[in-house]
Amino acid sequence: MAISTSISRLTSYCTRHGLGATFRRAGLAARRALFSSRMVVFYCDLGRLTAAPPNIPSSLKVERLRNYASLSQQDLQEMTSFWNPKQAHRNIRERFEKGASLWLIKSGDKLAGYSWTLRGNTIAPYYFLLGEDDVQLFDFYVFAKFRGRAILWFLVADILHSLRDEGAARVFGDVAEWNQPSLSFYKMTPFRRLGFVRSFTIFGHTFVSWVKNEPMEEIQTATKRRDKAPALAKSHER
Repeated sequence: MAISTSISRLTSYCTRHGLGATFRRAGLAARRALFSSRMVVFYCDLGRLTAAPPNIPSSLKVERLRNYASLSQQDLQEMTSFWNPKQAHRNIRERFEKGASLWLIKSGDKLAGYSWTLRGNTIAPYYFLLGEDDVQLFDFYVFAKFRGRAILWFLVADILHSLRDEGAARVFGDVAEWNQPSLSFYKMTPFRRLGFVRSFTIFGHTFVSWVKNEPMEEIQTATKRRDKAPALAKSHER
């Protein structure tokens, strides 16, 4: 993340939450950077995606947007209101300009969550080059009042099957090793862990170090949690 972006986000957080909370957050970020700075990289081979597409509850729907003009003002407001709006608007525009797709999942007429994908490229310097049929999955988010209902599970499952039907080959995602909620989420999906990596960029050149490259093992040990995901969504229909 660029220094200017980090400063902008910190300033916005201070305005919203106060100086004390900002110092605590900065301290937490520093500890993570020093002691938990690795990223965990995951991949999904779409050619081996054998499970049938999930039956999304009637109260949920997934929309795919390919340009800024198709994003409604209401959804844009939801996506940019919880941190620096100016920077958030800039990020959204830049992503669409690079050819990224924005996937929205709605509960009724309310935006419940979203995720981004980009095919054949990455939104920022990555750990390796992607092929033209590879896809980067990034920046997924579920709004607080919709959490605990398998919203993200349904969204990502729909994304994977849609990409497979379009001829995409593999999907890559990554998450910080301290981000336990996101790591737990990946355990409920067809993704496999590729390895642990550290990277840094100097003068436009990205340097990568694979810290711990373990055998590619299935992350399906959380079968009970994965199988429980569709059941959680029944709360939408009550």
